[in-house]
Amino acid sequence: MRLVLLGTLACEQEALVRGKLTTGPEIVPVPDDAAAEIRRAALESAAAAITMRYDRSMPPAPRLGLLQVGGTGFDLVDLSYLPPGCAIANAYGHEAAVAEYAILAMLLMSTRFLDAERTFRAGSWALGGRTGGPLRGELGGKTVGLIGYGHIGRALAARLEGFGVQLVVATRTVPPDPGRAHWIRGLEAVDDLLVASDFVVIACGLSPETANLIDARRFGRMKSTAVLINVSRGAIVDEAALYQALRAEAIGGAVIDTWYRYPTPDDPAPRPSRFPFHELGNILMTPHSSAWTAEMIERRWSSICDNVDRFFTGRPLHHIVHRVPS
Repeated sequence: MRLVLLGTLACEQEALVRGKLTTGPEIVPVPDDAAAEIRRAALESAAAAITMRYDRSMPPAPRLGLLQVGGTGFDLVDLSYLPPGCAIANAYGHEAAVAEYAILAMLLMSTRFLDAERTFRAGSWALGGRTGGPLRGELGGKTVGLIGYGHIGRALAARLEGFGVQLVVATRTVPPDPGRAHWIRGLEAVDDLLVASDFVVIACGLSPETANLIDARRFGRMKSTAVLINVSRGAIVDEAALYQALRAEAIGGAVIDTWYRYPTPDDPAPRPSRFPFHELGNILMTPHSSAWTAEMIERRWSSICDNVDRFFTGRPLHHIVHRVPS
């Protein structure tokens, strides 16, 4: 009963894991900077592992029965490198925080709140209502387009209900009941969604089907005032096309939380793109932090530890996304 916490992100939750597990497995933390021999020995006898990444740059784990991903996406896991019978499960608990972030993004972009605060702090009344400043917008009455209708999409739809928006959805799996949405269609409706929407929220998973889903042609379908919000994966939006659309002011703006470059041991603070998005005035940029709340950590790791306990006691697992054929 050996559980490996593989990677620094998993190791950071070691105390939480030890406090929540009830089955008492041996817990072996293996941070990113662990020596190769420590990593090899840990994985050689691991029955279960919690990680965000597992690929052929790592030692094999021949006894692994459960690879529990520490988040939703498992695109950094090489499924072909796992042993026969291994189950891969992901984790949620982030959807409430991400939905709140997306609503905040819409409100900030509608109201020009940050511009007003910064210029007023600097001594200017230029954006004031009593000085004839430009009129700001409201979220109510706008059309919000969701690309993806999983955990995040449904949480966002529920929270938008009181804002008086019209919701349209394009998603890989179309539910039989549109619920709160004006319409829900397959991904073939992305073009129609872009034409209709004042805000476009990327909330789908990254797959071959969705990589570069929003490209230069599709930016051309968006309203010149529309705002793109990406809280899913950077690669769903073509990097060069996004930069060019913002630089040319072909769209109204963007709020981006998921990127194209991330910190590595060799480069702990890279710019998030090969393009200078930070020089543009029509984008709000955050460092993949939309889900990063204390409440999310509690929900997610309670779920992860429950799944690990289920594995070690032989009970059915939750959120299985793949099982390697035996």
